[in-house]
Amino acid sequence: MKISVRELMDRSGVAFGTSGARGLATAMTDQVCYAYTQGFLQYLVSVGELKPTGDAVAVAGDFRPSTDRVMEAVCRAAEDMGHRALLCGKIPSPAVALLGLEQKIPAIMVTGSHIPDDRNGIKFNKPSGEMLKEDERGMTGQTVAWPDSLFDVTGRFVPSSSTPRIVLDDARKNYIARYLNVFDGNSLAGLRVGVYQHSSVGRDVLVEILSCLGADVTPLGRSEKFLPVDTEAIRPEDVQLARDWVATGRFDALVSADGDSDRPLISDERGEWLRGDVAGILCARFLGADSISTPVSCNTAVEKCGWFPSVRRTRIGSPYVIASMQEACRAGATRVVGYEANGGFLLNTDVTLEGKLLRALPTRDAVIVLLSILLTSKRRGKTVSQLVAELPARFTASARLENFPTESSRALLASFSCGNETADRAALERVFGTLCGTVSGIDRTDGLRATFVSGEVLHLRPSGNAPEFRCYTEAATQERSAALNAAALVFMKRLPGEMGLGLIK
Repeated sequence: MKISVRELMDRSGVAFGTSGARGLATAMTDQVCYAYTQGFLQYLVSVGELKPTGDAVAVAGDFRPSTDRVMEAVCRAAEDMGHRALLCGKIPSPAVALLGLEQKIPAIMVTGSHIPDDRNGIKFNKPSGEMLKEDERGMTGQTVAWPDSLFDVTGRFVPSSSTPRIVLDDARKNYIARYLNVFDGNSLAGLRVGVYQHSSVGRDVLVEILSCLGADVTPLGRSEKFLPVDTEAIRPEDVQLARDWVATGRFDALVSADGDSDRPLISDERGEWLRGDVAGILCARFLGADSISTPVSCNTAVEKCGWFPSVRRTRIGSPYVIASMQEACRAGATRVVGYEANGGFLLNTDVTLEGKLLRALPTRDAVIVLLSILLTSKRRGKTVSQLVAELPARFTASARLENFPTESSRALLASFSCGNETADRAALERVFGTLCGTVSGIDRTDGLRATFVSGEVLHLRPSGNAPEFRCYTEAATQERSAALNAAALVFMKRLPGEMGLGLIK
């Protein structure tokens, strides 16, 4: 069979979002995953980043029930093209990406990140780093082929004899050593840290790193069932768990990460989870960043704090953050970082910390954020909440409407985008004026972000990974930001019905 990757995307519904290809696990058949891997590797050959045959390809995955099957399809595609599949097991996304960067080989992570376990995804990393949007276009333009006898009519592999694969531990060990080789073994001594493990693939890695740096570590909340922990829209049950755990008086902080462990969660001593864009600011300060690239949805405290010479705003998604960081380097910046509202932190340049070199890792990483905040707390003798209090009083909230049809998302945004700025402001004020007042500016970098005369911000955006509609808000207090977010979602849920698109359940 011969087919273009783009046509297969249209047929299967497994498409690229903000980072990687994702879709329903049932739609991610062996055939689809095999073909996407072929397209990725063919594209690398076409741009000179991979030999036609004989190179190694690193493959890893998270704890979703469909991950093993998808990993097998990825490995078989690489091997059928004449390459060697290096099975790295169930490890964090940044761990397999780091191995790929250091060995200059492709690295493929099978993960759906934080989305429900009926879905999955594949994140492709080139030998030189993450796929950017132009790379995605190059990959989807590939035509792939395979023998008709390879799959049955449902897209499953036809059963055949195979040798069990050997899982290599190199990538996990290398990732842990990245931090233990830079920070002193007693650097976290005296801190009591709870690790919320749930079904995060890096749960044991976190315990090992923190313990080796001297922290008193307690594993918490381990789950053998996959839990869709979203660091950008934290579940109410996770909010309550954190408060209950710190109520025991045993912890200075709690730490965690999402399903593939590239996005961090860290709480203060009161059990209040930090927003990812707040954690990103504190991490950037610890690293002495001179340029920050961050999506338009992130907290404006990064500009208002005055700690950084340059702040660049981007569309949402790590490929856009990476492209912006590369521009910053070309402009002469030397300590270039990026972060997202979900907490994922990207280090685009090597940095020296107390005489030791921390190598660049320009992909989302959770560990550097957790360590930087804990180390700052220890060294300065301040609680995590005191570190946060040093920032300007800008508070963000985010939430999402699930099962929100894509066509409804497009229609809603179009209703505020007639092409006339005055009319668009008036349309926004008709819907949200009772909540926020008069519109002072509109930013369409990604979705629609309205700033009001009050200084409050309302940002509406369809998810790039699932049929969801996201709402971000910013205000002078956390209570106001959360209330504004909840009220805005009520409006957004009602609007499709008023527009004749049907009610959102």
